[in-house]
Amino acid sequence: MYSSDRIRFRFPERDDLFHFKKWYNDADVREHLNHSLPMSMANEEKWFEMMLNRPMREQNFLIETKVDGKWTPIGTCALNMFNDIVKSAELGIIIGEKQFWNQGFGTEAMQLLIWHGFANLNLNRIQLSVSAPNKGAIKCYENVGMTYEGRLRQAYFKNGDYVDYLLFSILRNEWKQNEREENGKK
Repeated sequence: MYSSDRIRFRFPERDDLFHFKKWYNDADVREHLNHSLPMSMANEEKWFEMMLNRPMREQNFLIETKVDGKWTPIGTCALNMFNDIVKSAELGIIIGEKQFWNQGFGTEAMQLLIWHGFANLNLNRIQLSVSAPNKGAIKCYENVGMTYEGRLRQAYFKNGDYVDYLLFSILRNEWKQNEREENGKK
């Protein structure tokens, strides 16, 4: 289990699947995700079984924060699509509980997941793609030191429109520099 000031990561259990179903069935949460369709519990159970068959490093974390003294799931994140030759992985994250949006929980979870990727998994590069209209996520990615790399034009079809996807990444040496700068401020 990994933790920071306000959050912790843990692996999800089967009993947590109702959170995933709730999040992926909320149109606001799905707005900027590649998931266009709502999910059934059967879909979530199938996903959970497939996730359990992946290597541990590729399994999702549940993001939790304390609410009234109790750890409460608010989202999920993962590193996947590992390339062991160039030591890279792709990052995915959602904050599914909308009352926790725009409060820095996504940024804190990103920082913790990036730390895990570089400090524990010995990655050299962490990348992600984001829909161009998702301004909040883009700001979060820039805040954690990720660099804009390019645009995939009309890479996804959502709500009757073609949407561009933007590519971002952070390299180990950039993360180390950011860490040194942050430690110097404290």
